[in-house]
Order: sequence, then C-alpha cells, then structure tokens
Amino acid sequence: MERGTVKAVALISSGDNNVRGSLHFLQGPNGITHVKGSISGLKPGLHGFHIHALGDTTNGCISTGPHFNPLKNNHGAPSDKERHAGDLGNIIAGPDGVAVVSISDRQIPLSGQHSILGRAVVVHADPDDLGKGGHELSKTTGNAGGRIGCGIIGLQSSV
Repeated sequence: MERGTVKAVALISSGDNNVRGSLHFLQGPNGITHVKGSISGLKPGLHGFHIHALGDTTNGCISTGPHFNPLKNNHGAPSDKERHAGDLGNIIAGPDGVAVVSISDRQIPLSGQHSILGRAVVVHADPDDLGKGGHELSKTTGNAGGRIGCGIIGLQSSV
C-alpha cells in the first residue's frame, strides 16, 4: 500500500429486503477518496447515495442520523460548491438490480477532522434531486426517499 494511503470497507445490508453489497474506500495521499464496489437487490434506476453522520444501525438504517454535514451547508450535488460532505449524488441500478459504484470525492476523507470512518453509507429508495427539486426536503435530503440499505464504514486491513 502506498505511503499515506488509508483503506476502509462498508458491507451494505438491509433489514427487510434483499439489498446487499460491499464498498471499498481508498484515500490516497492527494486527499481524494475513491469509493468502488457494487450493490444488488435494487429496483432499476437512480438511488440517492449518501454518507450519514452516525455509524449506528441499532434501529436499522434509520438510526444512521442525517447526512454527514460538518460545515452545515444545504444539500446539493457532488459537483456543487455548497453541499453536505456526505452528498454523493445517485447510483444507477441496471435492469438486473445491480449498481456498480465508482466515485471519487475530496469531501469524504478517511482521516483527519472530518473523517467518515465510523459513519454510515446509505442507499435510498428514490433518486436524489440534488437539492434542485423544489420539494420541502430538497435542501436537506434531496427528497431521496426511504433508506433501503446501509453499512458502517470501518478501517480495512492493509494485509
């Protein structure tokens, strides 16, 4: 493993449906975190995809709290200047119900003051409107619907 590189993993599951998957997080020395993996059991189409503030799944995905938002911004798209750190947009499930995830982002570090380690990654039932939908929930959640799968982000062995 390259010096200054941190690795993490999240196993995605759900309490009452067949949403399953694994995501691997790799933060390089340049500060960019890459998220790669796949999630199955989804309905075809777009699904909101976020880092939530808490790594608590005692009450399923609902207990993961709000989106990770250390700077107290409005919800937005990953490319927006103003957004929650945990706003990662949408993933797309194909006709087979599988979403292949490949995201790179600077606002989800695995180390430092705003680390996402110990927090949760959450897959939502509906598309994230990226804060632009005009719905009352657009600026807080992207109106992405229920939480259908989640997993706690934990350090991964470098072996």
